[in-house]
Amino acid sequence: MYGIVYTRPCAGDANCVRPYLARRPKLQLSVYTATRSHLGAENGVDLVLNVQDFDVESKFERTVNVSVPKKTRNNGTLYAYIFLHHAGILPWHDGKQVHLVSPLTTYMVPKPEEVNLLTGESAAQQQIEAEKKPTSALDEPVSHWRPRLTLNVMVDDFVFDGSSLPADVHRYMKMIQLGKTMHYLPILFIDQLSNRVKDLMVINRSTTELPLTVSYDKISLGRLRFWIHMQDAVYSLQQFGFSEKDADEVKGIFVDTNLYFLALTFFVAAFHLLFDFLAFKNDISFWKKKRSMIGVSTKAVLWRCFSTVVIFLFLLDEQTSLLVLIPAGIGAAIELWKVKKALKMTVLWRGLRPEFQFGTYSESEKKTEEYDTQAMKYLSYLLYPLCVGGAVYSLLNIKYKSWYSWLINSFVNGVYAFGFLFMLPQLFVNYKMKSVAHLPWKAFTYKAFNTFIDDVFAFIITMPTSHRLACFRDDVVFLVYLYQRWLYPVDKSRVNEFGESYEEKPKRKPHAD
Repeated sequence: MYGIVYTRPCAGDANCVRPYLARRPKLQLSVYTATRSHLGAENGVDLVLNVQDFDVESKFERTVNVSVPKKTRNNGTLYAYIFLHHAGILPWHDGKQVHLVSPLTTYMVPKPEEVNLLTGESAAQQQIEAEKKPTSALDEPVSHWRPRLTLNVMVDDFVFDGSSLPADVHRYMKMIQLGKTMHYLPILFIDQLSNRVKDLMVINRSTTELPLTVSYDKISLGRLRFWIHMQDAVYSLQQFGFSEKDADEVKGIFVDTNLYFLALTFFVAAFHLLFDFLAFKNDISFWKKKRSMIGVSTKAVLWRCFSTVVIFLFLLDEQTSLLVLIPAGIGAAIELWKVKKALKMTVLWRGLRPEFQFGTYSESEKKTEEYDTQAMKYLSYLLYPLCVGGAVYSLLNIKYKSWYSWLINSFVNGVYAFGFLFMLPQLFVNYKMKSVAHLPWKAFTYKAFNTFIDDVFAFIITMPTSHRLACFRDDVVFLVYLYQRWLYPVDKSRVNEFGESYEEKPKRKPHAD
């Protein structure tokens, strides 16, 4: 990081490259649009912004209306030519001008329009146009408008060493010879990280004008080099097969987050990966060693599997960031495996394979099942009416992409909202039994640490609001579990999750001496 933001200046006078801006020239900023990507003659270009007496130290933001050519409206492209040149001279006639080309359009599959499933009404007029198109055309990429163009000029009076120019900045530099001294012209930079997917606008055939917000701010050399590396990293992700939406999530981390908070996030992310791995590892080890369902509620296992799979399908339907989706998918696969093993052990316990019956239910286990059933009975009086009522309300008042989307949203709202209630029976059982010895605390602790780390990610990673609130919901339950662990001593006579108690373990024989 230090090597990126720090550049060694020129030590002597020989082979130094000095800034042209130090001569304080009068500059002008011009922005043109054209349908071709290569700069040619001044014919066929439209001037959309002209800033005379341009001051590189002054920040500004202006919104202009850009005329959309017919070629662009027919699923074509449009480019912006940004010139920084001497005032009063056309950029094509100025030998000391600098320019960059940036696409104002990009291709993406349009997001499916959300409609009221009962009435078929849509809030946007685009739905009417979409219905006129063939079904296959709805899944094809169409041209989208980028409504923001962010420009920067490096304003540091920095003298480079010509023999060791930084490769990242060198490609943005244009050098000229003035007398015996080599100068570099103003370094113009386009901030592509500020172009977000959420701001894109679909270009329709009836669109003749679109707004373009041109913003400018000065930039230091260190920040410029850091931003160049970040843009190159995002471009590399797209070359490796990441979609523009996935790359946009990475953009959001850098653009929408404070740099100090971002550094904290990188530090925390390392622990998040570690605890994810340890939680999955201990969860699998815990279930591989189990030979019976003593001490574990089958209903709880089935509920965790159902809720995890529903959450994964919901995140998949919402096209959530891969940073959230991949761990959810791994967790869902593990829960399905646990259900398969739990059902197998339940059948074996009921007498089909007597060799697995190494014990019988104790009185405490009967009480556990009794308290678990009692708590679920009371919660069901509140759970089922609210689930059905919430699903009906959302069907009447909220728009969805499809019936499948409504079904998944209804399930996941029940999982998020009432999953909190499904955690309460365990607290109720702990309270009645005055013990927490039956809980797999090692795997539980790793997951709890990840819950607090998820609280940090909830502020910076794009995810549905309900999933974000669920992170804070789990914090409350974990704190209550910690309080119960402190309040109730460990009952060593109670059967643990492996079907054994501490008192049953043989004592070691004393040494002969």
